[in-house]
Amino acid sequence: MSAKLPGPLMIDIAGTELTDLDRERLCHPLVGGIILFTRNYRDRAQLTALCDEIHALREPRLLIAVDHEGGRVQRFREGFTRLPPMRSLGQLHDSDPAAALDAARAAGFVLAAELRACGVDYSFTPVLDLDYGPSRVIGDRAFHRDPAVVVALAGALGEGLKAGGMGTCGKHFPGHGYVIPDSHVELPVDDRPLAAMADDLRPYRELALDAVMAAHVIYECFDCNTAVFSNKWIAYLRDELKFDGVVFTDDLSMAGAGVVGDMLARVQTAWAAGCDMLLVCNAPDAVAQVLDGWQPEIDAQRGERVARLLPAETRCYPDPHVYREALQRCLALMPN
Repeated sequence: MSAKLPGPLMIDIAGTELTDLDRERLCHPLVGGIILFTRNYRDRAQLTALCDEIHALREPRLLIAVDHEGGRVQRFREGFTRLPPMRSLGQLHDSDPAAALDAARAAGFVLAAELRACGVDYSFTPVLDLDYGPSRVIGDRAFHRDPAVVVALAGALGEGLKAGGMGTCGKHFPGHGYVIPDSHVELPVDDRPLAAMADDLRPYRELALDAVMAAHVIYECFDCNTAVFSNKWIAYLRDELKFDGVVFTDDLSMAGAGVVGDMLARVQTAWAAGCDMLLVCNAPDAVAQVLDGWQPEIDAQRGERVARLLPAETRCYPDPHVYREALQRCLALMPN
């Protein structure tokens, strides 16, 4: 891979400080990013020091990311604002659309501003899956069942993220809300015809996103592979939906990714399908296998897409007055 562009792998670490093995792996040319989890967080000072050390390891800097959506998917809690689940914004939209849009912008700003102040570059949000109801993994992470409401609220959240210094990542393409199984532990299969997925695809068609995360779901109408491993879905995203941002895989250690074999087969297949950055999480032995055995062809265009997600500065701090106002609007959404 080019020394001047990020590599295609995003990996993780076990603790709150880097080990020598972590540093060695994070400096590998195939690695372009790191995803942090709750186990990597003790307090804001520790997180800031960790991000500073990661950013100083190499040039170009590694992209530091986290799943920090709000509600039950928020990796850092103590010392951070407890953000509401996105369904609460959808419920507010049912009664007061203007207030919901304002609250979504505020939530996006607070989310981004607090992470960026500690050196975290990016959060995998917003969730664009529709709230069909029975999903075991999406649930209140979704804004609403109505795609027009999802587009409006996700767009407002994205405006807040941008104001706070962070890009957007719509997930889980092309839609994880309809199927019931949780792709962390099962392989979901969506048996609807493509025409029936028009609502699910609408947010990806209408929103200006910096990145999307593909789903570990098989959509029988389109391909026998999951979206992560489907060159047909990635081509649809690029050609039909005119998307030119980063395509992330969901975590390749999830059960839904096991359809193609071991981790080396998974990264090879996802890369061949057209994904730009491949997440390998909670599987240190598999990371070793991939770093030792994978030799992808250099693709500068993919590296350039990922590089666009890197903020100009390693940290940025919000205007205190703007932050306080946004924080008050966020806290008003939370239950007493």
